[in-house]
Amino acid sequence: MVDSLSGLLRLFVDHGADRIYAKKLAPNDNSKNQIYLGGGFGALNIIPHGEIYTDTRPMAGSKQDRPKAPVRFFWVDQNGKHLAPQAQLILYPDYPEVRMSGFLLGCKPAPSHLLTVRDEGRILFFGITNAGDVLGYAVGADHPIATEINARQWQSVGVFIELPTAPDSKQSPRDILLAELRRIYELQWIQSQKLAADGQKLPYLAQNGGGYTLEAELGITPNGYSEPDFMGWEVKQYSVNNFTKFLPKTPVTLMTPEPTGGIYKDQGVAEFMRRFGYADKNGKPDRFNFGGIYTCQKDFHADTGLKMVVDGYDNASGKVTNLDGCIALMSRTDEVAATWSFKGIMAHWNRKHAQAAYVPSLFRTPPPEYSYGPRIHLCEQTDFLLFLRGFSTGVVYYDPAVKLENASSSKPSIKRRSQFRIRHNEITQMYHRSEVVQF
Repeated sequence: MVDSLSGLLRLFVDHGADRIYAKKLAPNDNSKNQIYLGGGFGALNIIPHGEIYTDTRPMAGSKQDRPKAPVRFFWVDQNGKHLAPQAQLILYPDYPEVRMSGFLLGCKPAPSHLLTVRDEGRILFFGITNAGDVLGYAVGADHPIATEINARQWQSVGVFIELPTAPDSKQSPRDILLAELRRIYELQWIQSQKLAADGQKLPYLAQNGGGYTLEAELGITPNGYSEPDFMGWEVKQYSVNNFTKFLPKTPVTLMTPEPTGGIYKDQGVAEFMRRFGYADKNGKPDRFNFGGIYTCQKDFHADTGLKMVVDGYDNASGKVTNLDGCIALMSRTDEVAATWSFKGIMAHWNRKHAQAAYVPSLFRTPPPEYSYGPRIHLCEQTDFLLFLRGFSTGVVYYDPAVKLENASSSKPSIKRRSQFRIRHNEITQMYHRSEVVQF
């Protein structure tokens, strides 16, 4: 039996967890009513999951098809970890909210005595691994671990309490991150570098080394299911001219998903470019380009004749009315040039961490060096619904740079770049909570 919080944290870490959360359970949080993981879709950025699909099987007491996503969920104890093969997330766009179900089915060691009842004071713990597995442990109200949890104030992320991965640490992951960023700021100029797979810092000479250098100083290496992170925080650097005004040189690229439908997908990029691209404006022969800024607030683009629309989201209520909806580029004659399905975009968006730190940087050469600033922008609790709201209001925009070279040949050269971007001063609209920390 694990009888202390430090013992539980150590158990999670021994099983590979690099992020650990707790959720205090309400009476309705049980196997019958499912486990409530918060309003909106923010839990999808915390709990790793498989592909979202629509379950069309009949459900008792419900006429609606339910979007679901499988979770590789394991109950852990001193004897190892035990797969709960039916564990899944269920999305309720009409509320909206996310719940978890199936966490007891097919798993005999699961704590059924705690999760089939409505007792007050129960706590469910989640450990997240680099491989995207979710580890679980539950205690009742009278357990010593519950007493320890209730005796302290903790950082929260939505409905989750964020716990340290160091069993004896008194600092939250947020505090540790800020201490590291202060240390890096005080180093001043750092040679451009990139962290190798074996942990060595290797010189990096290309111009895009700002992010790599910061990650190397933080000891960050990419993991199996998500973007590089530091104790659950996504760390993003951005270039500025000075540490006085902190004005970003470029907008923030939120994600770069390729279209999942329309002529672009069904008939190929070359056909899309021949129909909607335009001759290179610098006179390069036999080349078509596709660029410009596209938002739901703009009319048909003068060069391409396309307009962006959103189908399946109601901006007035902030709800998804059809999870099989999409973002689409439409022509004046209602041709569907390209689409991005909501489920496909969510798969990209859910790779983003619920928490992000934006760090300003300066660059100089030779040799290539970076300095990181004293003003850190902390943003927490992102949600796919915030992305849809931002896109429908024009805050988020589509900014492609696709080109077709040797267009008349049988084997033209294609360069794809589909990106959704936002101005840096509006990035807080992608999060429910933000704060600026100055060293």
